[in-house]
Amino acid sequence: MAAIDDEAPPPQTMRWTRLRIVGYLLTGIWIGIALAIIWNFISSYDPEFIGRYGPRMLGGLGTTLIIVGTSILLGAILSIPIAAARMSENAMIGALAYAYVYFFRGTPLLAQVFLLYYGAGQFRPVLEDLGLWWFFREAIYCAIFAFTLNTAAYQAEIYRGAIQSIPRGQREGAWALGISDAVMFYKVIFPQAAIIALRPLGNEIILMLKGSAIASVITVFDLMGETRLAFSRSFDFQVYIWAALLYLAIVEVLRRCWDLLEARLTRHLRRES
Repeated sequence: MAAIDDEAPPPQTMRWTRLRIVGYLLTGIWIGIALAIIWNFISSYDPEFIGRYGPRMLGGLGTTLIIVGTSILLGAILSIPIAAARMSENAMIGALAYAYVYFFRGTPLLAQVFLLYYGAGQFRPVLEDLGLWWFFREAIYCAIFAFTLNTAAYQAEIYRGAIQSIPRGQREGAWALGISDAVMFYKVIFPQAAIIALRPLGNEIILMLKGSAIASVITVFDLMGETRLAFSRSFDFQVYIWAALLYLAIVEVLRRCWDLLEARLTRHLRRES
């Protein structure tokens, strides 16, 4: 019988390669910068400043949530027919849906906001004749409209990918049982696709929340707009730190809520311990 070698292999020592050293140096620099910002924030804390600009920033945060929430809901409604058109067998319908998605996913959101807000003024007489100028003359309405069109393109691709990822055997099984296409979609395909699309949709909402700061460039006094106004009056850098903390808090709350929703909807997929 062969003897068993009980000797443990020698421990592997960490090699201080040039790349590892550079990585540790960069990490140390970033930590130092973060500590310096935190120390400057703590040392420059001014209760009077918070009392003066805090309520306005919270009001701007409310405007941000209204813009993002409205855009996400309207975009979700608009994305469903767009996703259906993308999967259509009609070449013309599919091409139009593809062009829409390609444009709004391929161009910057800032450019889209500018096109709607400043471009609408070029067609003011036409819009006045149609009775739509009251909508396009307001910056916040143009921001919501632009964000809706943008997120609809992204959500449509999320839904399309989720639906097409469902195995064809699910449809064939439903057809074999004599289930109609409408019932098959709402009872078989959609519930499975919704679970697949849940995480990408959460990421899209977070991206829209952070991207909503673009609305401030067209004079919308959202959180970033109020922050810029406060800085222009006080020249106090801590106002941007407070804005970043507010964005971070909202994103963290949203992430936690989305995790709970995902755990709730996928509870039947977890194995019993």
